[in-house]
Amino acid sequence: MKEYPNNAIRVGIGGPVGSGKSTLCLKICERYGSARNMAVITNDIYTQEDAKMLIRHNALPEDRIVGVETGGCPHTAIRDDISMNLDAVDELEKRHDGLEFVLIESGGDNLTATFSPELADVFIYVIDVTEGDDIPRKGGPAIAHSDFLVVNKVTLAPYVGANVEQMHVDCTSKRSGKPFEMMDLKDGKGVDEFFEWFDRAVLFTDINLD
Repeated sequence: MKEYPNNAIRVGIGGPVGSGKSTLCLKICERYGSARNMAVITNDIYTQEDAKMLIRHNALPEDRIVGVETGGCPHTAIRDDISMNLDAVDELEKRHDGLEFVLIESGGDNLTATFSPELADVFIYVIDVTEGDDIPRKGGPAIAHSDFLVVNKVTLAPYVGANVEQMHVDCTSKRSGKPFEMMDLKDGKGVDEFFEWFDRAVLFTDINLD
């Protein structure tokens, strides 16, 4: 069993702009928010739009959602100078005694983006078929080494000429046995499989929240 050195488990969620990171955060909040002691940190360069979106959707109580304005290259605040995000985690742990896990959503970035292991215990990466079906084949550290890879918006594949079957083959090749799922977060495809993994690999539980 994987052990985490931090008090709250830190779950990094990365991916390019528009891939579905914020939607995944919302789905996780809807799934666990009423049953687990959790919080969310969002990263944007100059705004707090992702945090405001979660607040508008009543994803969690507002004091459990923190928006970090990084003011620079998105990957810097999650990989190079992580101090702003560490401060946000510390503030949330002070606000909520016994905090179990924190989602840390990165600003949109390219395929080279990864989380510092000092910031994130678990790394989920989100791509989508509208970016091109060659994305998994191009690889990169996030594609190859994230703890879970979400390939989102697969129901749009026919409209953008994406070959989902080939993307699946390429993910299998690049990830060397690490889990991934062909998903559509809007219509629910693959969401149950994702939560089965999250329960088992992140929360170490088979709890049924339905």
